[in-house]
Amino acid sequence: MTLTKDPMDTDAATEKVVAWLEANLGGTVTDISRQARWRPVWFADLERNGERLELCVRGDRTDMRLVFPLDHEMRLQKLLGEHGIPVAQVYGWIDDPMAYVMDRVPGENHFENSTDAERDAVVDDYLHILARMHALDVEPFAAAGISRAERPEESGLLGLRRYEDLYRSQKELPDPFLEFCLGWLRRNPPFSRGRESVIVWDTGQFHHDNNRILAVLDVEIGHIGDPMMDLAAWRQRDTVLGFGNFAKLYDRYGELAGEPVDLEAIQRHHFMFTLSNQLPLGAACRRPTPDSDLMTNLQWCYETNLFATEALAEILDVELPTVELPEPRESRAEVVLDHLVRNLRTVQIDDEYLRYKLRTMFRMARHAARIDEIGDAVSEADLDDLHELLGHRPESWLTGEAELEQFVLANADTDRFDEALVTLFHKRNLRAQMLLGPAGSAMARHLRIQTFSD
Repeated sequence: MTLTKDPMDTDAATEKVVAWLEANLGGTVTDISRQARWRPVWFADLERNGERLELCVRGDRTDMRLVFPLDHEMRLQKLLGEHGIPVAQVYGWIDDPMAYVMDRVPGENHFENSTDAERDAVVDDYLHILARMHALDVEPFAAAGISRAERPEESGLLGLRRYEDLYRSQKELPDPFLEFCLGWLRRNPPFSRGRESVIVWDTGQFHHDNNRILAVLDVEIGHIGDPMMDLAAWRQRDTVLGFGNFAKLYDRYGELAGEPVDLEAIQRHHFMFTLSNQLPLGAACRRPTPDSDLMTNLQWCYETNLFATEALAEILDVELPTVELPEPRESRAEVVLDHLVRNLRTVQIDDEYLRYKLRTMFRMARHAARIDEIGDAVSEADLDDLHELLGHRPESWLTGEAELEQFVLANADTDRFDEALVTLFHKRNLRAQMLLGPAGSAMARHLRIQTFSD
């Protein structure tokens, strides 16, 4: 057996996983390694009676509390498989470290090696799966403890309420942007019209091969909700994978489901889902745990915050502004920060997980260098905008955050300032993304989501 050494994950935890696999599945673990990512996941090979099981052991998040518990995810995945939806087979639950065991799925999770026709075939297969899943009887899932709103009319709001509860349980510092978005959704909720289906919500995650879906992956936030939520959330992942034209995909889904999609609900669910990074990860971005992948969390939040202002601007028919990229300032820290970035770029490490950790440090160093270059100019521009809105200039960036949140909360029950606030927050979101890395870098690049008029 080969153990990959991981300073952020004890050998004891890995040994416990090995012991559970051998005791509960039989056979011998011949190889196990920690996946190079931000949460504990192990890939293991187990030899048993002349066959090899390729397994994935999926652990709990360490930098945030899950929106739905990990055992909820496992139960939903198991039930989906029992009802004919292609998912990885579940083998069981590990108490320590908290994790569940499933098959490791072959195939690809992207279309880099696919022609357009091959991609279209895969996506059409996925649409068939979504339509079948949405047609399942929800009662067996509810009886097994899968989360469900108290009333069918509220099926589209259960997920948002779970996210907001998590956000408020860990909030320490002002977040005027989220408070504005949550206030708007309270005034303008996405209506499910009583629709209830089993949904995965974070749609577009699957492995495919030979033009077919092998397995739907990552049902972490799945529950009983509005099926339109699956059609809405899917748009976000399209920016990096490219599934095709969503107007056509919605028409095809309507054919398979037997009725047209509710486009108004989809549009509001789309805006709601753009908040699904900032709500749970905002606290981790400001108070990261030792093993938190800060730069990944920041990039996710800043990118999807821009999705949010773009989505709301489309709903409100507001033309969004652009902002100027500040000129880098001269700084005493420039030499040491540039030297740090260069050195981190050149270090070579064979271990995959340690390479991942080194990459996070390299990105943090570039982020620090960028803040040193333009951070003051970004803060000054944000304060200029606040002066125009509030009628006075707050004394600091953090004071400005608090005063802007107070303004948002004081006007949460009216749409009077919606256009001005969407414009202001979009400019702030653009500037925040500039700080992630050098101009033109992947970290600081924004990918636009398909609009509903495309």
